[in-house]
Amino acid sequence: MASVSPKSLGSRSQRRKLVAIIAVIILVPFGLFALLRKPFPSDKTPDGAYARIAKSVAAGDPKGFFAYLETEAQWACFSIGDARAKASARIRASYPEPRRSEMLEQYKAFADAPDGSDVFAVLYNQRGWAKRLRKDLSGVVKVEVEGDRASVVTAQGTRYPFRRRDNGIWGLTTFTAELMAESEKATRDLAVVTSAADDYDRTRPK
Repeated sequence: MASVSPKSLGSRSQRRKLVAIIAVIILVPFGLFALLRKPFPSDKTPDGAYARIAKSVAAGDPKGFFAYLETEAQWACFSIGDARAKASARIRASYPEPRRSEMLEQYKAFADAPDGSDVFAVLYNQRGWAKRLRKDLSGVVKVEVEGDRASVVTAQGTRYPFRRRDNGIWGLTTFTAELMAESEKATRDLAVVTSAADDYDRTRPK
């Protein structure tokens, strides 16, 4: 029986390890590609909406999941932008300096926002909502649906609340209360600005 030298065994073992490493290098990218290419569930399911939100949060793109907020939250964002734009117009036309510049700067981010999704992105960044969501965007283990409301439960136990919109898409309700409160504040501020602008107009020298 032929003897096998330790050196031969060692080189054979090294070759196996090298082949295994090469296989991993080749196969892992293909595995990741297949995983990323895996289609999301329909956004007319709560877990499908959650998957799109998680993707946008990971990409740092809050505008990317504006479509997956509930309707009331979306309308609140449009209302905030509209109220701030109207207030800015009155301030620009009627307020004296330095108050004019101070107020315009205060409202600028919202007044210049082209769309409700841009308003949402401003608030998302200002209030650190990314940090809140990134605490747990783990995989979905359970979806509980009751009528037009649903909860997506993650592997770490976090519950994300959703409500079905009229178009069938499920919208996240996490930020609705804060957005509606900001919308109401913007409306009140517009009334105050309008009243003050009227006073400035009346007292301005002819």
